[in-house]
Amino acid sequence: MKLRFNFRLVFLLVILAVLAVREVALELRPAFLRPGLHLFAYVGNTGDGTISVIDLVKLSRIATIVVGPGPSGLRAHPKRPEIWGVSSAGGYAWALDVQSNQIVARIPVGTLPYALDFSADGRRAYVAASGSNTVVAIDTASRQIVARGRAGRRPWIARVSPDGKMLVVSNRDDATVSVLDSGTLAPIATIATAPDPEQIAILPDNSKAFVTSSVYNQVSVVDLKRKVLLANLAVGGTADGLDLKPDGGELYITSSSAHGLLIVNTDTNEVADFLLLGMSPTSAVFAPVTNTLYVSDTAAGHVVPVAVETRQVGQPIQAGQSPVTCALTPGGDILLVVDTASNDVAAIRTKTLPSGQPGLSPPRPPTALIAVGSHPRDLAIKVF
Repeated sequence: MKLRFNFRLVFLLVILAVLAVREVALELRPAFLRPGLHLFAYVGNTGDGTISVIDLVKLSRIATIVVGPGPSGLRAHPKRPEIWGVSSAGGYAWALDVQSNQIVARIPVGTLPYALDFSADGRRAYVAASGSNTVVAIDTASRQIVARGRAGRRPWIARVSPDGKMLVVSNRDDATVSVLDSGTLAPIATIATAPDPEQIAILPDNSKAFVTSSVYNQVSVVDLKRKVLLANLAVGGTADGLDLKPDGGELYITSSSAHGLLIVNTDTNEVADFLLLGMSPTSAVFAPVTNTLYVSDTAAGHVVPVAVETRQVGQPIQAGQSPVTCALTPGGDILLVVDTASNDVAAIRTKTLPSGQPGLSPPRPPTALIAVGSHPRDLAIKVF
C-alpha cells in the first residue's frame, strides 16, 4: 500500500507540475501572438561584434551570431523576415535572416556608419557614412546600392520622412541638416542648426523635424515645408534621447545632464513641461495603450514609468546596473531593458497590479534576466 501511495503521489505531482508550467507559459505568451508565430529580440553587442537572439516566449537566448565589429543601428525590416544593422568599424550594412539566423548580406556603405532607416514600404534602406560624408540608398530585395548622395561633413543619422519623399541628414561638423530627395538622393536644401546636430525626429505630417545638439542644451526645430530653421529651443540640458508621441503632439526628451524629462509642445515649439526623474535618464520607449513612457536611468539602475497625460511619475523598476536601451513588444506586454554593464537583458511584464492607476502601478519584478554578449546596446524586436 505504501509503494502504491507514493507512486500515486509522484504521478499527481508530475501532473500538477505540467499544468503549472503550461499556465506560466500561457501567461508569458503575449496576448497578440497566435500559435505558430515567433517573437524574438535581437541585441547588438558592441564588445564582441555579435548579435544575441532571444526567444521572448521562452525568455531564453537561443543563438549568438557574429556580424562584425561595432554593430549598431539595429532595425527590424517592416516587411521582410530580416533584421538589418550596420558595422560601424567595418563600414558595411548587414542583413540577418530571422528564420535561419544567418547573415545573408554585407553591403559596403562607407566609413563609420552608425544608423540605418527604412522607407515605410521597406523597399529601401538608407545609411549615412560619417567618415565618408556620403549617404547611400539600398534596395532591400536585391541588397544592392541604388543611389548615392553627398551630405555635409560627418553626417550622423539619415531619417526618412513619413511620406517617404525626403531624407533628413544631420551633419555634425557643419551644424546643418541636409534635405535630400529620397529617390535620387539629390540635394534639396541645407539648413543651419545648433552645433553638433545628432538625433532627428520628424512629425507624422512631415511638417517639422526636431534635431538634438550633442554639446549644446538646444533642440533645433526645422520647417520641412519651407526648408528653414524655426528655432533653437533652450531645453535646460543636453538631449540624450528623442521620442515622439504617436500623434506627434508632444516630443519627449530624456536628458541625463538635466536629470529629467523635457516635454515639448510640437505645435507651439515650446518646452511645455519638465519632470525630475533621477540621476541619469538616457532613453525611453512609449506605450500607446497606457500612454506611459518608460525611461531608463543608467546611473540609478532602474526604469521610471511616466503617465504622460497626468505628468505623474511612478515607482522605479529595478532593471540592472546600467540600463541603456528600452523596447516594448508589440502590444506592450513585455518591457525589455538592455544593461550594458552586466551584459544582460531584463524582461519585465507590464501588466499592472490589481490596484492603482493604470500605467503607474509598478509592474511585476523582472520576469527574467537573460545573459547576452559583451557590452550590449542596440535592440530590435521581430514577429514572424
